[in-house]
Amino acid sequence: MSIIKYFISYVLTAIFFFVIDMIWLGVVAKNMYRNYLGNFLSDQVNWTAAIIFYLLYIIGIQILAVYPAIAKNSALTALLLGAVFGFMAYATYDLTNLATLKNWPLTITIIDIIWGTCLTAIVSLAGYYVVNLVK
Repeated sequence: MSIIKYFISYVLTAIFFFVIDMIWLGVVAKNMYRNYLGNFLSDQVNWTAAIIFYLLYIIGIQILAVYPAIAKNSALTALLLGAVFGFMAYATYDLTNLATLKNWPLTITIIDIIWGTCLTAIVSLAGYYVVNLVK
């Protein structure tokens, strides 16, 4: 696959991830996060940090889930490796917060790990199909 096709698949996967996560954060779970994490939330999103996270996380999805699935020609591999990557990444974040921050809610830890697992699995599967489209 050419560098341009890698770039196209990266950009499309990133857009897909960002849109789904913004729907979750901005609509579906907005009030839940506010209720549980009100004391932790900033008045303004640090978009620089958020964008850097998204750009780096998509690289992880591509390297750890999408490309191994392409090599195996297996959508199921994309889904499973994406789920494992999402679980590990979100568990690292949430369990670290649970361990180190006063009053970090266990409920948010559980919900967020489930969300990260599902989100990353779905995006990895989409990324797999995107790469197959741009081949």
